[in-house]
Formats: sequence, C-alpha cells, structure tokens
Amino acid sequence: MTDAAPKPISTTAPALLGPSSSSQRWTDLAFLHWRVESSLVAPLLPRGITPDEWDGSSWVGLIPFRLDQARVFGSPPVPYFGDFIEVNVRLYGVDSTGRRGVVFVSLEASRLAAVLSARAIFSLPYQWAATSVQREGATYRYRSRRHWTTDVGCDIHVTPSTIGVGDDALAAFLTARWGLFVERRARTLFLPNEHAPWDVFEASLDALDDTLLAKAGFADLALRAPDSVLWSPGVTTRFGSPQIVASAPR
Repeated sequence: MTDAAPKPISTTAPALLGPSSSSQRWTDLAFLHWRVESSLVAPLLPRGITPDEWDGSSWVGLIPFRLDQARVFGSPPVPYFGDFIEVNVRLYGVDSTGRRGVVFVSLEASRLAAVLSARAIFSLPYQWAATSVQREGATYRYRSRRHWTTDVGCDIHVTPSTIGVGDDALAAFLTARWGLFVERRARTLFLPNEHAPWDVFEASLDALDDTLLAKAGFADLALRAPDSVLWSPGVTTRFGSPQIVASAPR
C-alpha cells in the first residue's frame, strides 16, 4: 500500500526541477484504454509502485502516435533516428508519496538506434518493429509488426471527432501524466516531463487487430471494445532528470 493518498490529478504540468534533459514532439495520438483488475497490473509494476485506480479499476492503454523533433540537451532535432511511429502498452502507478506516473510494458519503434539507446540508458522496454501511420480520409490507421516474428503487432483504425472532452475527469486521469516509472539496476526511477495541457477529443475505434496487449500479459483484452477511446493532435514534451523512488528489494 502507498503511504500517502494519490495526489490530485491536474491537467497542468508541474514545473521541471532543473534544466530539461531532452524534448520530443508527439502528434496524432490515439488513446485506447481498457478497465482491468488491479491484481493483473500489480505484478508488472516496478518495485515501490502500486496500481493507480479510477472508479475502482486499473487501466491498460494502447497508445499509437508519431514521435519527432527529438532533441537531447538542447541539440537540434535528431534527424531520422528521432522521427518514428511509436505504439506503446502502458499502465498507471503511484508511489509512496502519492506521485502518479506511467509504467510502460512495451514500446514499439522502427528506429533500431533509438530502441537500443532507450533500452541502454533508461531500461525502457522498447522493441524494434516496422511501424507506420496513414491517414485515410478522417481515419488514422496505425500499424506495427515486430521484427523476427510474425505474430506480435497491431492494426488500429481510429477516427477522431470534433467533440472535445472538456474537463472530463476520466480523460484527465488517462492523459494528464507528468512522468514515468521505470526499474533500473534494482532501483525505481521517476522521469518527470512537462508539456502544455492536452487538446483531447472523443474518437471512435473502427477496427482493431492486436496482439501487443496479449504479449504484455492481458490475454483476450483486445477482443472486447475499449472502455475509452480518445485522440489528440499532440504536444511538445520536455523531460527532466531521473529521480530515485525506491531501492529496497521486493
């Protein structure tokens, strides 16, 4: 159990402490989320982190988008390797201080150098995959297929609407996340980020063929409709320095 209640959700990011270490632009994001039992989420979280819940449930997200304009320590945008389509499976956790954050189970990306760098530096579970996005009329089609296998990937068709979510509390819970938790060398780290408040719109899921969720440990989840489908044109995000959360053994 956590020592403190989860901190209030805010759509405005807390300011980073110290200089930014890197930045990225995220565009054309689809947010697909399913309710799950917290008992399924807890074993997948880093040490010191417990499931964050909304309305009595944990949530699993499948999030495809374009990442570009990647910069490191104020550098110009990294060409080619800093521009790719990403698809991630993510969970939500809270630490003993009540700080909320994202936990990634997997992240698919088409740039091998970016995959290797993120795994080596931050221990993020990136996977090398063939990823793409196409716009077909008003619909965005995101695709991913891991290299060296033919059965791990996704094909997602999402059509955004022009209806904004306003101050919807669940949408804020699922999107207003100002950092991520990751376990590295027996320590749990929190990597903070900040960006302008999301512009979030309701969206419809027109088709889904996915095995990423099952690979992440949520068998058959993709066979039922998501409990939330949202879309955003995107933001530019800045990252701060990692902070130690916990180092005690499980």
